[in-house]
Amino acid sequence: MIESSARPRPVDLTSCDREPIHILGAVQPFGFLIAVSPDWIVVRASENAAGWLGQAGADVLGLPLADLIDAEAIHLIRGHLQALRGPDAIDRIFGTVLQAGGAPFDIALHISDGIIVIEAEPSVSEHLNAGNLVRSMVGRLQQTVGFDPFCREAVRQMRALTGFDRVMVYRFDPDGSGVVIAESARSSLAPYLGLHYPASDIPKQARALYERNWLRIIADVDAEPVAVLPQRDPHGRPLDLSMSTLRTVSPIHLEYLRNMGVAASLSVSILRGGKLWGLFACHHTEARHISLERRTGAELFGQMFSLILESREREAEAAYEGSSRALHDRLMGALASGGTSLENITDFLDDIAGIVTCDGIGVWVNGEITLRGATPTAEEFTGLVRFLNRTAASRAFATQEIGAVHPPAADYPERAAGLLAIPISRAPRDFLVFFRREIARTVTWAGNPEKPASLGPNGLRLTPRKSFEAWTEVVRGQAAPWSAVDLRIAEALRITLLEVILRLTDSAEKERKTAQERQELLIAELNHRVRNILNLIRGIVAQSRSGSDSVEDFAGVVGARIQALARAHDQITTTNWGPGSLRDLITLEAEAYLDQQAGRVRLDGTDVLLDPQAFSTLALVIHELMTNSAKYGALSEGVGQVDVAWERDASQCLVIHWRESGGPPVKPPSRRGFGTTLIERSIPYELKGEAEIAYELTGLRGRFAVPARYVRAAPTVTAPLSRERDRTPELDAAALSGTVLVVEDNMIIALEAEEILSTLGASAVDMAGSVHEALRQIEAAHPSFALLDVNLGAETSLPVARRLIAAGVPFVFATGYGESFRIPSELGAVPMIKKPYTADTLRRALASTPPRD
Repeated sequence: MIESSARPRPVDLTSCDREPIHILGAVQPFGFLIAVSPDWIVVRASENAAGWLGQAGADVLGLPLADLIDAEAIHLIRGHLQALRGPDAIDRIFGTVLQAGGAPFDIALHISDGIIVIEAEPSVSEHLNAGNLVRSMVGRLQQTVGFDPFCREAVRQMRALTGFDRVMVYRFDPDGSGVVIAESARSSLAPYLGLHYPASDIPKQARALYERNWLRIIADVDAEPVAVLPQRDPHGRPLDLSMSTLRTVSPIHLEYLRNMGVAASLSVSILRGGKLWGLFACHHTEARHISLERRTGAELFGQMFSLILESREREAEAAYEGSSRALHDRLMGALASGGTSLENITDFLDDIAGIVTCDGIGVWVNGEITLRGATPTAEEFTGLVRFLNRTAASRAFATQEIGAVHPPAADYPERAAGLLAIPISRAPRDFLVFFRREIARTVTWAGNPEKPASLGPNGLRLTPRKSFEAWTEVVRGQAAPWSAVDLRIAEALRITLLEVILRLTDSAEKERKTAQERQELLIAELNHRVRNILNLIRGIVAQSRSGSDSVEDFAGVVGARIQALARAHDQITTTNWGPGSLRDLITLEAEAYLDQQAGRVRLDGTDVLLDPQAFSTLALVIHELMTNSAKYGALSEGVGQVDVAWERDASQCLVIHWRESGGPPVKPPSRRGFGTTLIERSIPYELKGEAEIAYELTGLRGRFAVPARYVRAAPTVTAPLSRERDRTPELDAAALSGTVLVVEDNMIIALEAEEILSTLGASAVDMAGSVHEALRQIEAAHPSFALLDVNLGAETSLPVARRLIAAGVPFVFATGYGESFRIPSELGAVPMIKKPYTADTLRRALASTPPRD
């Protein structure tokens, strides 16, 4: 690491992060290296290779490998190369004789940039069965209970295997620093257990290399490295020694070890999920080399330790995650089934807080703030949301030290030092935020981690610190870190909340579309009904001309029939969706057409009640049948009749028979109109029942079946619907002795009311189309009586009613709402008539109107 700045500046060990430790171009002297091309020509070799091969002083570069080692050894090497898989694959061969009569070597093989790298070191005859030894060591590990005993047993086993003075389990923190969490050492050595080391002690590129190569040994920190020649190939590239077992190490690291009093070291990686979790760090106070076979056993033990560690941590995480998932699923079920909107998520905050371990929780929805537990204040939370709006919108954001990324948060770590924020909408940005309090902790460093290094005997290279005395620091402003499990749970919660909200939004949209479709269908049906009613009234007017001796008689007959039609309409729309009588339904429909001749429709059957859906559907069918009969069938002439009979069949379905007779000859319709479609398809489609129509010459025949679930028995005793009129009461002439006020926004209806009131004896009739106009006329002169339409477009006539009560003027309400309109209790008993009303209807209302004081 060369400092090239023209101006002196402080330097520290983070400069080590730039040192290319994988291409230092040298190996340790306890073995040698040969690199051959794919056609087995030596292209690189360590300077000591010829000496190890008994050819001291010879130049081995460019020679075929077969000139240096026996064919049997090459054959063995070729076979092991065949087994290599993957870019970082390595293989080892133990006790191999390279030359006839020579000593055996242990060989390590790997491929670097297409070059076959062969490393050899003298084989030590230990009769070591690494597989059996590691199996026994792992068996002891698996008997431990708990994390700390597990790590303590691991360092004991590793120390027994390697023979080093000190063996530690060193765990990395998320920032690259680390701590010794387990140690087994010679009793005369000062303990390192619990000491922390800054990230610069094991630089970034060294940590990356530990993820690729599980094993690294430094047999003697004072040994002179042996250069690999040539340093660069014809293309100017150095040899990448990342997977080498003999690779020398950085002079800075060697100086670091010397300063610690370490003469030899061995490192075995501990990986979790393919990422560096920690190391087995082995130190010795004297130079120490152990055989490749024993190192391989240590590597295998490290790999088994990693697998067991990952399994145990995953079990603990799975239990935590499973508990959170169960609560999460119950919560989401409650949210979804209840149709809860995003605004109502605050009702579930206490449950949500149990999903992720936290001390407090806050939610920001459409600018509204809700906080629970240990949290910032509302004002502080608003500032946090503004900060979160600058972070990535599509994922959870977590920090264990809010003050490091949002300086104002440094004022309240005792309430909220760490946060985990989940965006729960896209636009506007809404957040669910988990908080954790500050956990003040004392960290003991192996020396001052911030003490800058100084330029020393390594020229312009950095000299590591020499002091490793314990240096204590109290860390504040930080919460317990958010684990990978916390982040997974948060992400699952984010996705599910978005899904629930989107599902509710989609559901609301579907309901809106369904309501719109129903409205369109209602409008279409209304148009059809209005046309039918207009045609029917036209027919009533036309048929009522015969037999009328005067205009007055004609108007009375037409009015009575239209009133009967209105009663039938009320029967359909004003039942408040309670069960309705089938007999009353047919009777009222018959009255609308036949009045005094309603007896031409003969009914036979025990009355039943129909549920609202069936009642509405059947009312439309009966109406269409009655309309068609009045237009074209048995009821179109004065002698025909209709027989309607019904019964419950074996399955309790209601079966209705419609039989017409005595009318003109029947012909099938030449085209299928909407009314015919309603008759034939309404019951099958809407009620899943049956409908059959036969156009017989002597009269229409119909059979309709309504499923049992829509039918129930009528009360045992029911009063038959009476069609007899009560005696018309005597009209109090005083009510009409003065001016009558008609408040009605429809001009034609107002003119009709004026004509009816005049015939009843009103001396004068004034009309008003709005509340303002009515009040103005009342202030000018009090009327003797008033007729008030309830609905005046954008307003109601209730203010007029209150003014009339104050003035002591009697009045009557007229409404098209039927029974659904409720007179406010403060108005007392006020008569109400339904539209369309007749002179007789109005006479009755006038007669029953109590005088006002």
